[in-house]
Formats: sequence, structure tokens, C-alpha cells
Amino acid sequence: MESTAFMGYVGPMKLIFLYGQAAAGKLTVARALAARTGYALFHNHLVVDAVGAVFPFGSPDFVRLRERFWLDIMTAAARADRSLIFTFAPESSVAPDFPERAARLIRAEGGEVLFVALTVDATEQERRIANADRSAFGKLTSIDLLRTLHADFCRCMAAMPPPLVSIDTGLTGPDEAAAHILSAIGDQ
Repeated sequence: MESTAFMGYVGPMKLIFLYGQAAAGKLTVARALAARTGYALFHNHLVVDAVGAVFPFGSPDFVRLRERFWLDIMTAAARADRSLIFTFAPESSVAPDFPERAARLIRAEGGEVLFVALTVDATEQERRIANADRSAFGKLTSIDLLRTLHADFCRCMAAMPPPLVSIDTGLTGPDEAAAHILSAIGDQ
């Protein structure tokens, strides 16, 4: 495998598995991180929106194809030694063991997986949820639906693998969050 380099680091493929609830700033932080690292940005809505154009969200075909596309792309990136930033919103239509299965596949290909949690308090989350830019990727934009799903989202977040770093995006801007992540992953 070829080595991946950034900021003087040379090593195996890295999968930065960036997760958080709706409106936690995953895509915004991921873009800032991609700009600093040159890593490919594979945000979850690229697949969610593609599969959702054909199958209803949460249907068996939707769930199966979404996961298969996510895993196939991650595995192919690891085989090509192409570091990747993946954004993920833990929720109940995704198998609870998905993050760990993805990590095992990447590690089996010689890559590293770095879990990063983004958090945001409920007041800031609700303020952000109705932003017009969220509709560009079919993201959740309803405060009422967010409130209905809140307990489920919290349960799914709590079941995620422990993060290397956790960042409150209500207190930390995207560039500062990206710098924080880079500092945490260092040259592992």
C-alpha cells in the first residue's frame, strides 16, 4: 500500500468516522477537516439521498443498500490507501453494530479508524435544524420531528464506540474543531 501523508505524517489509511446527531455540524466540520488534510470527504447523505431516490427511508431495501454502499466505498478506500472522512448520524434504521463492523473491515485492510463525536446542545440544535442549507441533502429540517426522535437519537449516540475526541460544536467553530481533531489524531 502507498502511504497517506498530511502535516508530516506518513502511515496507513485513516478513516475518520465523524458522528453526531442532526445539526451537530458534521458536514461543516468534515469540510474544514478535508481542506486541512486532503482526505476524501464521504458524507452520509451522498448514499442516503441516492438510495432514498428509489426506496423509502427505513425500508428493508433502503437499509440494506445504504449499508452496502457505505461499506463497499470504505473498504475500497482502505484497499487503495485513500484516507477518508465519513460523516454519520446514529439513528435506529442503522444496525447498532455498523460502526464496529466498518472498523473491522478497515482494520482488516491495514487501515486505522478514528471515531470522533460532535455534540451540540438541544437549544442550538433546534436553532440550526431549520437552516435552509440543510435541505440541500435531504437532511432533517423539522423541529417537531427532531423532538419526536430526540430520545432515539440520544440512545443511538450512547451506543456508539467511544470517541478519540468529542467536540461541542455549539462552543467550537468548524476550523477550531478540525484543528482539535488533527491534534487528537496526531501521528498515531
